[in-house]
Amino acid sequence: MNIVFRVDSSSIMGSGHVMRCLVLADELYKQQHKIFFICRELTGNLISQIKYSTLILPRDETFKSDVLYINWQGATQELDAKQSIKVIPENTDLLIVDSYALDCEWHKRLRRYTQKIMIIDDLANREFDCDILVNQNAGARKEDYTNKVPNNCELLLGCDFALLRPEFAKLRKISLKKRTNTREVQNIMISMGGSDVNNITYEVLRQLDDNFNFNVVVVLGGKSFHNKMIQNYAKGKNIKVVIDATNMSELMFEADLAIGAGGSTSWERCCLGLPALLFITAENQRVIAENLERSGAIKIIENLQRDLQTMINDFALWQAMVESAQVICDGLGVKRIKI
Repeated sequence: MNIVFRVDSSSIMGSGHVMRCLVLADELYKQQHKIFFICRELTGNLISQIKYSTLILPRDETFKSDVLYINWQGATQELDAKQSIKVIPENTDLLIVDSYALDCEWHKRLRRYTQKIMIIDDLANREFDCDILVNQNAGARKEDYTNKVPNNCELLLGCDFALLRPEFAKLRKISLKKRTNTREVQNIMISMGGSDVNNITYEVLRQLDDNFNFNVVVVLGGKSFHNKMIQNYAKGKNIKVVIDATNMSELMFEADLAIGAGGSTSWERCCLGLPALLFITAENQRVIAENLERSGAIKIIENLQRDLQTMINDFALWQAMVESAQVICDGLGVKRIKI
């Protein structure tokens, strides 16, 4: 089959959409399918990290929209559809779309150029014209998509379909065993997403530096605006800075606690039983974070120093978070997606 992904990344949008599409693309490639990507050349994009044939849509530096996700997309749905139609390969069998900006209006325009459409979604906030819809998030329900998808659409909902790289499932057993032998929180991983536009990482480090004695690993995306500042701050301190990490599963395995943002890394942490203190850095993360907090896997940060102190003083709470996190995601979701 010829399979085409329509997905973007940027300094503002982040890297999560592209990264999870790459996980699915790698699995489909193993099944002997031919893979293509269609991506817009937005500022801070990850196109260079896509190893498959990539068809590039042009960036319009002057484009602005009052609609948040359309502004991130860098083009109206109508223009994006026209440009995508121009480049989509002939004989496309499956078009996989991962974008908050595109809805049934765009899908209908592309229908005649593909046999089937699959959507990867998190929000359930618009109508879709698709044959398969994947929402990998805890708490996603069939009712969320009532009157939003065709009657014959196959819904793949919940963390059983989380798109994680294979190394997480491989490390899961040994990671969970390690947690049972942990007796105190010593190692902290800070990961605020690929861009960390608001430089939350720096504020976290300042609070840790003043009041705690941890081994700290900071994970930054190569496109983040603040990398040099964080690297300079870490000099002479017990802080290791990793840029564009290729071993996230190992870094999570070594950590006792994560301080981070929502998004797809939530399921990676859960797979390895890693408790987390979470910042909500974008409104589209709120529902996911609140569901995870209700499950006991994470704590949404109210006051970082106080929340950390609670974790240190109440190790039973840490243990309970490990137990809650590990039952949410087993890391095998990509294997369960059949096309």
